[in-house]
Amino acid sequence: MGSDVNDEWEQLYAEADAAISASEGTPDPGGFRAGTVTLPREGGGHPMPNAKTVDLLGPLKRTFGYGTFRPLQQEIMRDSLAGRDVFALLPTGGGKSLCFQLPALVRPGLTIVISPLIALMKDQVDALKANGVEAACLNSTLDGDERRSAWRNLHRGRTRLLYVAPERLFAGNLVEEIARWDLSAVAVDEAHCISEWGHDFRPEYRQLSDLRGRFPGVPFMALTATATERVRRDILQQLHLQDPAIYVASFNRPNLTYRIEPKAQAATQILNFLKSRPQDPGIIYCASRAGAEALAAKLVAARIEAAPYHAGLDSDVRARNQERFLRDEVRVMCATVAFGMGINKPNVRFVIHHDLPKNLEGYYQETGRAGRDGLPADCLLLFSAGDVAKQTNFIEEKPDPKEQQIAREQLRQMVHYAEGGECRRTTLLGYFGEAFPAIGCGACDNCLAPRSTYNGTLDAQKFLSCVFRVRQKSGIGFGMNHVVAVLTGADTEDVRRRGHQQLSTFGIGSDHSRNEWGAIGRELIRLGLLRQDPGQYPTLSLTPDGMAALKERRVITLTKPRETPRPKATTRAGEIECDDLLFEKLRRLRKRLADEQGVPPYIVFGDVTLRTMAREYPVTESELLAVPGIGETKLRVYGDAFLDEIRAHVKANPKRAF
Repeated sequence: MGSDVNDEWEQLYAEADAAISASEGTPDPGGFRAGTVTLPREGGGHPMPNAKTVDLLGPLKRTFGYGTFRPLQQEIMRDSLAGRDVFALLPTGGGKSLCFQLPALVRPGLTIVISPLIALMKDQVDALKANGVEAACLNSTLDGDERRSAWRNLHRGRTRLLYVAPERLFAGNLVEEIARWDLSAVAVDEAHCISEWGHDFRPEYRQLSDLRGRFPGVPFMALTATATERVRRDILQQLHLQDPAIYVASFNRPNLTYRIEPKAQAATQILNFLKSRPQDPGIIYCASRAGAEALAAKLVAARIEAAPYHAGLDSDVRARNQERFLRDEVRVMCATVAFGMGINKPNVRFVIHHDLPKNLEGYYQETGRAGRDGLPADCLLLFSAGDVAKQTNFIEEKPDPKEQQIAREQLRQMVHYAEGGECRRTTLLGYFGEAFPAIGCGACDNCLAPRSTYNGTLDAQKFLSCVFRVRQKSGIGFGMNHVVAVLTGADTEDVRRRGHQQLSTFGIGSDHSRNEWGAIGRELIRLGLLRQDPGQYPTLSLTPDGMAALKERRVITLTKPRETPRPKATTRAGEIECDDLLFEKLRRLRKRLADEQGVPPYIVFGDVTLRTMAREYPVTESELLAVPGIGETKLRVYGDAFLDEIRAHVKANPKRAF
């Protein structure tokens, strides 16, 4: 992994959002917005006095094709329309984007969306245009005609949503131009990027506090899919949100199944996984650029459509690979952490972590890229003690002691999650301060196939005794590796120099490997019998409970590590049963129409929409309009083609009952 991983985001951001010169577009003279119905407040903004009663369901159905809101969406929108600052933490797939898109359609003025990546901007702008919404983005991918068209529409008041990266926002005179465009709201997407405690910290986001100062009367909305309590507080402070309405939805993604397998022969494990899902698209995260390229080559050799993605690739190659994935021409992306933030491909059916993530927050967001459409998806992590050692070495290379401290604690939590025997969902939600209400989720490996336990009293006694003896001998504590070295009788210079080969615990653990003893030690920490002190050299010591367990020879139950891959989950929450033959026909039609328009297939319709068609067999316009995801614009553009396909299928095949 090394420094290339640490620089992944920085290199992409610098390349993708390099400042565009002020001469890119020439504003139309006198192009002030006309026809606004509400006078702006000082500093901008359009509070709507009837925000609590304004019709939102009508435009929701007409424009986006949905008849109901997801949890908290409507409350967030109404607070924003009333002119209030809002902080919204919604899980990936929870409908964050709609929270600022729909209000932009019912309030006068322009909504600016601060977005971190070009891919995210393009994706959302394409989707909005497909629904008949006037939206634009300003970034380095636009050619001269596109830039001039965007500037004209902005100055003429036609644009409802403008997407821009923070770097571009403060380049040239863009902020001055915004003051002329009747700014009514600002949405900061991926708001965790503003916090140094967030997993994707971007210093450029810190400048957004200046924007708040320039437009004090404009309501701000900060949105994120992942943030601990500490990061949430930092977001509120850094953006200077004023008496914000705060909404925190559940972090639970019930349609995702979480599994962890011991990493043995990773390429073979991944090939077996992919062969069991021959049609499913997905993402495989690798720790290094070389690893991503090597894995992609192996998959291609095995006749699986795959491509690499990382910041070291030529930008054109990287963009082409991403576009092929979005258009269902590549089934698997082998990528570093640089890939995925804001990628709105809703039918990602799996996410595999080839290597151990650095922290639970990043892991949660990366797994969250699966199943955004609400249909079942699988999340697999391949875990090895060697990956823990690699991450530890990278942490020790960090020059800043504070960064080291944060990284060590994050890694400890990640390892706890990977090695623990409790429900994965319970552990994951607990990290974000949320209690899972049930005992077992039924959708993770530890619930579907619980790990065996054993009477580990003797092993625990050996480990606890060794921690006690080395501290007693030398008067100071020692770290995990040293204790394991003594237990396994390792003839190392450090052991001899300390005289620890003379201890009664020296070599008493030869029945287990070093990795096995490391796992036992970490479980004793989780059980509260050992404490691992923070710092550059974290040392072990017995807790009062651990000392009591040692003296009283208390029975201690430990968890056996998994030695073989778990069986595939048999229950897939959220599956939509449908006519599979018709679904495949509709998928091919969707791909053809998308290719003709030069957009990803999901811009036409998502899998949920197609599966509902293949279940309900709509044959009239009114029946088709009742399908989720079909609004008036898409009915007009695509309705006839899909109705013809369904009618032809029904004529040739009997309807199935569900």
